[in-house]
Order: sequence, then structure tokens, then C-alpha cells
Amino acid sequence: MEIKRNTYNRILEWKKQANGTKALLIEGARRIGKSTVVEEIGKNEYKSFIMVDFNKASTKVKDCFNDLNNLDLFFQTLMLEYNQRLYRRESLIIFDEIQKFPKAREAIKYLVADGRYDYIETGSLISIRENVEGITLPSEERKITMHPVDFKEFMMYMGEGILLEYIGDCYRRKVPLEQRFHSKAMHLFKEYLLVGGMPQAIVAFASNGRDFEAADIEKRDILSLYRDDIKKAAKKYSSRVSAVFENIPAYLSTHEKRIVLNELEKDGRFSMYDEPLFWLEDSMMCNLCYKCNDPNVGLALNKNDSYVKCYMGDTGLLTSLAFSENEIADQQLYKEILNDKLSLNEGMLYENAIAQMITAMGRKLYFYTRYSNERHRNDIEIDFLISNERKTNYRINPIEVKSSKNYTSTSLGRFKEVFGRKIEYQMIIHPKNFSVVDDIIRIPPYMLWAAFENFS
Repeated sequence: MEIKRNTYNRILEWKKQANGTKALLIEGARRIGKSTVVEEIGKNEYKSFIMVDFNKASTKVKDCFNDLNNLDLFFQTLMLEYNQRLYRRESLIIFDEIQKFPKAREAIKYLVADGRYDYIETGSLISIRENVEGITLPSEERKITMHPVDFKEFMMYMGEGILLEYIGDCYRRKVPLEQRFHSKAMHLFKEYLLVGGMPQAIVAFASNGRDFEAADIEKRDILSLYRDDIKKAAKKYSSRVSAVFENIPAYLSTHEKRIVLNELEKDGRFSMYDEPLFWLEDSMMCNLCYKCNDPNVGLALNKNDSYVKCYMGDTGLLTSLAFSENEIADQQLYKEILNDKLSLNEGMLYENAIAQMITAMGRKLYFYTRYSNERHRNDIEIDFLISNERKTNYRINPIEVKSSKNYTSTSLGRFKEVFGRKIEYQMIIHPKNFSVVDDIIRIPPYMLWAAFENFS
């Protein structure tokens, strides 16, 4: 059974709205399922389709892009090479891994203008943007970003659609789940923390009797691909990209979780790491979270570029990056996390998963801290800030993430004292059931997708 992806419906919207006037470019990190979803679209939504994978396209196929003056010959070549007939306005041509052959992207302008067929391009994001020198980027493109499998998609694949509906209904009615269903949902969320959102890992986990080690094998293969990408693509600063990437678990295990450059390199400064950090974010291997100096005015307007946290783009990959194969092979690590025995590491995974969820919802990541000279430490620490994104009646939603059942809400209280007039909702994400206490919405992490609908 294939994992049903939200991206599928977004592609259907493009097909209906664009009606052949624009191609679709699907951007995203490596191995998140872009090729799979567009192939499903081709099979289900068109009379026929051709998938041109530029990792293995023949010289004959590539050569036909040299002369687009005779498109009849161009399409004839594709039909003969792939042994597939094309039908006017009923066929799809997919250019897969288009970053490997930028000339095909340049050709989109002429192919769309011809109007015979629909076109979808896929590729890893950073490579798409780097491999455009000397070509004219087409304006006849619509872009969507694809993310790893989210928690809702994971739940559906695991056969928990009814429980998912119940979670959404409980949030809308502002009531907790029955305890046995809360416990079940929390267990599923912890499985998602450990397995992550890479389709190969999820399928390996489910098809091998919920085997975490089977998922880990797939995730380590993906981490190897990412390391190879870093070596190949970020040639000017690959060592610095690699240093940040490999140290993500160490940073997220600290209290503040932010990147400390002088621990990576003597006299390290952010001016030396701005391109490496941009590369990691643009590749979607990582999600960067910047401090907002003044949430009163706006999150992006007051971003502090030198005060940044770096989360993994997929929490399952973070688990495999953080722990050795030996730690994972005996399953003891998973037992401890599932049974709340590793509070520090579980906190790291919780916060990374929430960052991943917020990013998948199309939001940039921001946090807030305030240093107290009197206390000689931060007296306000807010993990995430989300705005209602309105130009008028602008409001912010502070979110704290708690992996333990025992905690305080001191920071939210102090944040409210300073920014109370701008606050829409205050939220704590914790392992306990839904509640509202002191005007603070307290939700379990499996309910964030439902709560987010109120932020939009």
C-alpha cells in the first residue's frame, strides 16, 4: 500500500486551475517521495504519461532538447524511446530529477506554449537552484514544496484514520480524548518521532511488524546520500556545512539548542557560516529557527541572523544521526524513549518534531528569549512563535514544547506581561491530554495539526 500524500491533492488543484498554461515544479529534499507521487498522478489522472528520469535518460532523449523548433519530432522521439503514446490534452510528461539536466527546465517555456500536454518537474531543491547557470528560467512554472510524510499521513498509513478524525473532533469541541485513546495516540506519535517521515523508513517499519531497526537501516542510507550531497554540492564550504550537520544532535541536546560557532571553529563568526546555513536550509535537510528580537513589530522584520537553532528536516533522521547503530540494534533505546525514560533526548526529538510540523504547514520558524541581568540568565524562553500573518490586527501565538509531564509555564506568563496586547493564543504542547488552564491551551503533540487550523 502506498502512503497517501497531501501533495497529491495539491497537484490535482494545479491540474484543474492551470489547465495546461503552466508546468508544475515540485521542490523538496531528497527521498521524500516526489517521484512516487507524480507517477501515481500519471497513472490515475491521465490517459497516458511518460516519466523522463534524467538520472538515466538516454543520449537520444537528451539530444532532442537541442532543437525545439520541430516539436513533432521531439514528441515522436519521446514516444519511441519510452514506448508510450501521447494524447493531446490527456497526457502528462514528467521530468524527474530535472536538476540533472537544466536544459529540460529551460524547454518548459516552449513546451507549455505548444499546449499539447501537461508537464511536471521534480528535483531536490538545492540542486535545482544551483544548476541554472546559463539557462533562462521559465515563467510558465508554478512551484509547490513537498515535505516528509507528516503525522496525519503517517496515521492514515498505519490505519488510524478513525482515531485521527476523533482527535480533530475533540480539538474542535475543546475536550480531552478518552484516556485509552490518548494513550494510543501518544504511542503512535512516539513511533512517528522514532521512525520519521521518510517514506522508505515508514514502509520498512510497517511491513516488518513495526520494526524500528528496519526503519533505521533505511534512514542511514538516506543520511549517507545527504552526506554525499554535502560533499558534491557545497564545494566552497562543504566542511562547514558538514560540521553544522553532524553537530545538530549535540546542539539540540543543550538547554538553549542554538548553534555556537566557536565550538565548531576557533573565532567562528556568522559571516563565515551564512552560506553554509543557507545551503542546509535551502536543501531542506534542515529547518532553521531564528530569534525574533521584537515580536511586537513582526517576526521576519526583527529576525536575528546570528542567533539561530538548526533542526533536522526529518525527526526520524535526527534519531538515526543522534544514536549509533549499536544503540539502536538492541531496541533498548526505543523502549526507553517509548516509556519516557530518556527525558533529555526525548525533549530534543519532541521539539524537532514540532519544528518539522510547523515548517510543513508553510511557516518559517522563530523563537524568543530575553536575558535578565538581574538573574544572570534568560528569564523568558519561548520555543516557537507563530503569527496570524495579517497586516491588520496582527497577533502572535507563543508555543512552548514540554516533553515531561511536570513543568512550569513561567516563561509564557512573563511573555504575556510584555506582549499581552499582541497575543492571540498561548499554547503548551505536552504529553498530557487536552486542557485549558489560565488561558493557556495545553495540547498533546498529536493534536497540533488540528490546533494549527485556528492559527490560519
